[in-house]
Formats: sequence, C-alpha cells, structure tokens
Amino acid sequence: MDIKMNVPASIISVKPIGLPAEKERGEELQVRVTAPVIGQDLPIIVFSHGFGWSMDGYAPLVDFWAAHGFVVIQPTHLDSRTLNIPSEDPRTPLIWRMRVDDLKLILDQLELIEASVPGLRGRLDRERIAVAGHSWGGQTASMLLGARVLDAYGEPGQDMSDPRIKAGVLLATTGSGGADLTPFAAEHFPFMNPSFANMSTPALVVAGDHDQSLLSTRGPDWFTDPYVLSPGEKSLLTLFGAEHSLGGISGYEVKETTDENPERVKLLQKLTAAYLRTALGLDASSWPSAQAALKESANPPGRIESK
Repeated sequence: MDIKMNVPASIISVKPIGLPAEKERGEELQVRVTAPVIGQDLPIIVFSHGFGWSMDGYAPLVDFWAAHGFVVIQPTHLDSRTLNIPSEDPRTPLIWRMRVDDLKLILDQLELIEASVPGLRGRLDRERIAVAGHSWGGQTASMLLGARVLDAYGEPGQDMSDPRIKAGVLLATTGSGGADLTPFAAEHFPFMNPSFANMSTPALVVAGDHDQSLLSTRGPDWFTDPYVLSPGEKSLLTLFGAEHSLGGISGYEVKETTDENPERVKLLQKLTAAYLRTALGLDASSWPSAQAALKESANPPGRIESK
C-alpha cells in the first residue's frame, strides 16, 4: 500500500521530566518527551500507557510519530511496574482517576515541559493537541474525549473531558461494563464501566478482530464499543488477525506481544499518523488518501469505517 508520509526527521527524547502533582498522588509525575529536532508549530500527542507499562514503552509508535512531526509526551502512571505500588496502597482504587489527572497535568504544564527539552522552546502548537492510549490507557484517554464512568446505579460520573484535546486515538480500548464484564473484572475493576454517549471529540478507534479479553464475556467486538456507542466524527480501524498487542506496539520484541507482526505495526504507524494529520487540521487529504490506499489493496490487512 502506498500511504504517503513526509520524510522522517531525526528525533530527540528526554526523560525524566518531573511535574509537581497534587498531594494525594504522593509523588511527582514523571514524563518523557520525544520530538523531531527540526520543525515549527509542532502538534502534540499525549500518550497514556497500558496497565503496568511506563513512559519507556511504545517506542514503535512514539518514535514514528515524532519522526513525522509530532511531539509525544508520555507519563508514567501510578500503576506502572517501575513504581511497584502494592495493591493495598490507599491510592490503588483511585488510580483510574489519577491517570486522567496525569494527562491534564501535562496539559497544564506544557510551558515547563517545553523548557525542559533542549531546542524545543517556542516550537509547540498548543492549538493542535491529541490524546492517545492503549488498553487501560485507551480508557484513560477516552475520558478526555468525553467518556464517563457509570456508577453502581448506572448514572454517569464526573465529566472529565478537556476542550484542549482536539482528537484522539484509542488503541485496543475496553468496551462497556455491566453484564459485558466477567465476575472477576466487575469485582476488581468497577471503574471499567464507561459510557461513550458523550464522547463527541473526533477519534480513531483501533481494534483487533482476534482480541479476546479475559475481562469480558464478549468477543473481540467488545473493543469496537468506543466507536459504535459514541457520537460525533469517528473512524474504526479493524485489524485482521490482531490481538491485544496489535502486532507489537508496546515495544520492540517485548515478551507480552502475542501476535508479533512488524508489517501490521508499520501499517498502524502510518494510519494513525495520517488520521491525526487530518483530524488536527494539518493536511485534509492525509486520512482520505490513507483510507483509499487500504481499501484498494489487493489483500487488505484491515478495514476502515467512519461516521
């Protein structure tokens, strides 16, 4: 497939950058920033990692996005294995909310972040900000797009959306809760009960048609709920044969990848970048051209639908 991309630039990555956080978090938020060494008015992607990961993960996506003109900011959430917070820690039940607060803190501290990266000052475009996330990070990111967690009575909780976010990419993001959860998931992850009814910010939802979660009583279609159940401009990319790692986006040769497929990762790199370039108003033709290239492929590795 001929999905055209701009010539990749050299990138710089700086970590850790410490951001002062609220007292209840217990420690500063550490972030990693990856950016192209050239270019002005650079759009921003704030990326939320999956359970247990950290700012050091997802290099296949992060490096590609940065090389093609985005500044990627990655926090280390409190569930990270690098922090080793025990399950009995009083913060544990609140981590799902603190994850969202982490992303908002990054948006609040862009000036400090910009000043902490050599050569980055004055190059960020604060009007073009996207949020992205994988797995639990997808749910975290979806909250900034307008998703809300339902309480035990089915009532939507606090609106944690953020108008600074103009678009999103939700990768292997869990679907509805309630009867769609296994008893284990319902007991241990009560926050995994989202409503997408108000998730109106434009977003690309990515799902693998072989992604069978142990947390859900449903099949791989569970991961399409953020698309199916949300309003507004949305696209759904279904990757054929993909499991939860979507070919290996968490890192190069990581042991948690169950469906290693470098070609699938390359496709996802290009399609997500193309989507964001159009969604953020950088190139109106980028996403339509990428969709056409996938559709016209002799043996397409996935399909795209939009609404």
